[in-house]
Amino acid sequence: MWYAIEGHDGEDVLALRQQARAQHLARLVELRDAGRLLLAGPCPRTDAEDPGPAGFSGSIVIAEFASLEQARLWADADPYVAAGVYARVDVRPFRPVLP
Repeated sequence: MWYAIEGHDGEDVLALRQQARAQHLARLVELRDAGRLLLAGPCPRTDAEDPGPAGFSGSIVIAEFASLEQARLWADADPYVAAGVYARVDVRPFRPVLP
C-alpha cells in the first residue's frame, strides 16, 4: 500500500537540513530504484522555487510499504529526524487516484 509521509521542519533548521540532505536523498533513491517511490520533495516556506534563507517548512514523501508500521519505521529512521530537522513526522495511508 502507498503511504504519505510528511515531515514538518522545526525553526531555523536550514543548515541541519543541508548537512543531512545527501543521506536523506540516498534513502529516497533506494525507494525509487525499487519502484516504491511515487513522489518526494520539500515544501518551501515561501512561494518560490528557491526559498533562500527562509528554508523549508517540511517535506512530503509518498512511497509503498508493506504496512503502516513499516512506513513509520522507515520515516523514523530518516536522517532528517536524526539531525533534528523534523519537529514532527506524520505517516498515513494514501490512495492514488489521478493521474
